[in-house]
Amino acid sequence: MAGILAVTNQKGGVGKTTTAVNLSACLAEAGQRVLLIDLDPQGNATTGCGVVKREAMPTVYQVLIGQATLAATRLGTSFGFDVLPANRDLAGAEIDLIDIGQREYRLRDALAGILGNYDFIIVDCPPALNMLTVNGLVAAEAVMIPMQCEYYALEGLSDLVATLKKVRAKLNPVLEIEGLLRTMFDPRSTLTQHVSRELEGHFGSKVYRTIIPRNVRLAEAPSYGKPVIAFDRSSKGAQAYLQLAREILERRASIGRIDAVGKARIGSRT
Repeated sequence: MAGILAVTNQKGGVGKTTTAVNLSACLAEAGQRVLLIDLDPQGNATTGCGVVKREAMPTVYQVLIGQATLAATRLGTSFGFDVLPANRDLAGAEIDLIDIGQREYRLRDALAGILGNYDFIIVDCPPALNMLTVNGLVAAEAVMIPMQCEYYALEGLSDLVATLKKVRAKLNPVLEIEGLLRTMFDPRSTLTQHVSRELEGHFGSKVYRTIIPRNVRLAEAPSYGKPVIAFDRSSKGAQAYLQLAREILERRASIGRIDAVGKARIGSRT
């Protein structure tokens, strides 16, 4: 059964899509079967893995409104994982879903038939608490929260945690925080170091050991339609995401979420 991980933060510009694309590629390289779902109308995750979003049809929009199946919509990439693409049409889903029953469960229900085909399903949620994000959170078993170590990020984090509690109470009782990921990290900043310590003190083991640094190659890779490990594997950004994938696999193996085959894959790649 796939581990469904929603990558979310109500604040934009924190490296959410960068994380979704690069984590998908790194998990795929580690031998995992991965599906990346782009739930953002901007479609940046789609283009970030080499798919021309204006030519992608059908997309996740058609899946959500019942005009296409997920199995028929997903696309293979040249980086070892599948993607469920998005484009600007997805912006209309907010209105179209109003009159559809059980609208919060549309993505979860669409995934039901393909869960056995993947080890991981990574959901790139939009930077807003809307019906698309709610669909991602309802479908997920856990949430990854990318965030910069700055003052406003702490304020936004408290709001996000409150939102997750509401979703867990009313819509998805198994939802949990898998981890907080420090992104765009600049160790020279005193504020960055302070906020990082605050996170570790408050969330403990929920904070990933892996830290994603500020890195030019991470910013450049999407313009070439590639994850960073395919663009510049030796860069600090690529090495950080490879380490993040290893950490996630090791965490899940330690709590029994990965079977013996998965454990063997981890060992063969480290």
